[in-house]
Amino acid sequence: MRRIIPILLAAFTLATPRAEAAQLTFGRATEQSAIDPQFSQTGNNGATASAVFERLVDFDAALQLHPSLALSWRLLDPMNWEIKLRPGVHFHDGSEFGAADVAFSLNRVRDVPHSPAPFSHWVSNVAAVEIVDPLTLHIRTTQPTPLLMEQIGAIYIVPAKLGAGVTLEDFNSGHAAIGTGPYRFRSWTPNDRVMLDANPDWWGGKPNFDTVTLKFIANNAAREAALLSGQVDLIDGVQPADVPRLTAAPQVHVFSAASVRIVYLALDSARVASPFVTDHDGKPMTTNPLRDARVRQALSKMINRAAIVDRVLSGAGEPAGQIVPEGQGGYAPDLKPDAFDPAGAKQLLTEAGYPNGFGLTVHTSSDRFPDDAQLGQALGQMFSRGGIRVNGVEALPYSVYAGAATARKYSAFVFTWAGTSSNASEGLRSVLATYDANTGMGALNRARYSNADFDRVLGQAAVEFDEAKRNALLADATRVAMHDAALLPLYWIKLYWASRGNITFQANMGEDSSVSFAGVAK
Repeated sequence: MRRIIPILLAAFTLATPRAEAAQLTFGRATEQSAIDPQFSQTGNNGATASAVFERLVDFDAALQLHPSLALSWRLLDPMNWEIKLRPGVHFHDGSEFGAADVAFSLNRVRDVPHSPAPFSHWVSNVAAVEIVDPLTLHIRTTQPTPLLMEQIGAIYIVPAKLGAGVTLEDFNSGHAAIGTGPYRFRSWTPNDRVMLDANPDWWGGKPNFDTVTLKFIANNAAREAALLSGQVDLIDGVQPADVPRLTAAPQVHVFSAASVRIVYLALDSARVASPFVTDHDGKPMTTNPLRDARVRQALSKMINRAAIVDRVLSGAGEPAGQIVPEGQGGYAPDLKPDAFDPAGAKQLLTEAGYPNGFGLTVHTSSDRFPDDAQLGQALGQMFSRGGIRVNGVEALPYSVYAGAATARKYSAFVFTWAGTSSNASEGLRSVLATYDANTGMGALNRARYSNADFDRVLGQAAVEFDEAKRNALLADATRVAMHDAALLPLYWIKLYWASRGNITFQANMGEDSSVSFAGVAK
C-alpha cells in the first residue's frame, strides 16, 4: 500500500507467515469525532479518514513528502504553482476524480461549521484556484509560499458533487463518505466501531485487508487484554510500563518510534480574567497573572521534566524545550528544556508581584495519549510544591476535553501537537501564531497567545524559498516564543503499537494510527 521508508520497526520472525489476511480488527484508544475528513485535523480523526480519503501528497513514516493524488507540481513564479493530478483515479461511487474536486475541497475547508481543529490555516495563503483542465490546476498565492504543497497537502479531498450544503450528518451516516482511498466506508457505530471494506478499484493496488474494523477501546488495560485474547489484531496507545509484558507474550509484537508529538502546557495569556485562576485564598481574581511572562516562566521552572519522563512515562519520552525535536527544520540547538529550579521560580513570582503565589486548576485529557491523566496529577503536585494553590486537577475524555479547550474554557491545560511535515513551520503557524479566523493563522492557538515579534519573524520564514535561511528564521521565531514562555513544552512522546500473529505495523514519527501503516508479514 504506502510506499514508505521503514523506520524503527521491531523485527520478528514467525513460524508460519502468511502473505495476506482477510480481516483486520484494530483496537484504537481514541475514536474520531466525525467521519467528515475536513471536520478536524486531530490525529484521531485523521487516522480514520486516511483509510477512506486521500490527499494531494502523502507523508511517510519519516514525515517525508511523496506524490499521492497530485502526481507532480512546479513553481511557475514566486506566487503561482501548477499541479498535475494523477489520472485514472475514481471515487468509491465510480465517479472520476479531477481538478474540480480539489478546487472544491480547498474552498470547503475555509469554513467547516463547528470544527474544533479547522484546516482553514492550510489555505490561508491561497488566493485563487484555477482549473486548467480536468487534471491540471493553477494555484495563485497571496504571498510567496515555499511550503504550499505541505500545507494544502494536509487536506483530504472530497467529491465536488457533494456541494456546499453537505452536512456532518451526511458524512457520519455514510451518505457523503465517498473518498478515493484504499477502503470504503461501511458504517460507524459511535462509541464502538467503524467498519470498512477494501476498495477493489484503488489506484494504489490491492489493499492489505478485505475488511477492517476500527474498534474503539478507551481503557488501556481493556485494549491490551483484547489483543492478548485475540479479540483484536492490532492496538495503539500501548502504555510504556506494559511493553515488557506484551513483548514477552507469545505471538505478540511491539513496534515503537520516537515521535514529533510534543506534549505541552498551554496557559491562558490573553484574557484579563481567566476562569480557573484564583487568589491564594481561592477567590476569583480580576487580573490574570498568566499574562505576565515572568509568571509563565516561573511555572516552567517548577516542572521537573526529567522526573515526569522517568517516573510517569517509564522513560517513554524526551524532555522538550521547543516545538520540534532535533533533526526537524527550525530546531534551535540552544533551546534546552527549562531546568527544575524552585528557587528561581519563587524569585520570578516575587518579581511579578505574587510572592505567595495564586490559585490554579490544571486540566488534561484522560485518554488522548499514554499517561495523560497521570501527567496532570504530576503537574499539580509540582505546582503545589512551588507555591501555587492547586484548586484541582481535572482529567476529561478527549471527546469532551478538546471542544472545551477550543472554546477557551480552561486556564492551564495540557495539549499536544504533532505535524505531518519535517519542519517547525506547521506547529508555529498553528499553535503559536496570533489567532486570525479570517486567515486561519493560529487555528490551534487555544490559549490565544500573541506576540508581534514572533509573528513578524514567522512571516519572514513563510516567504523564504531557501531552505537553510527558512529554517534559521523558524529557529529565530521559536526562540522569541520560548523565551516568552508562550507555552510550556514538556516532552516528546515515544509511541508504541502492538500486534498479534502475522500482522505488522510501521511505527512512525507522526503518531499515525492509520490502517495504511498496517500490513501482513510476508
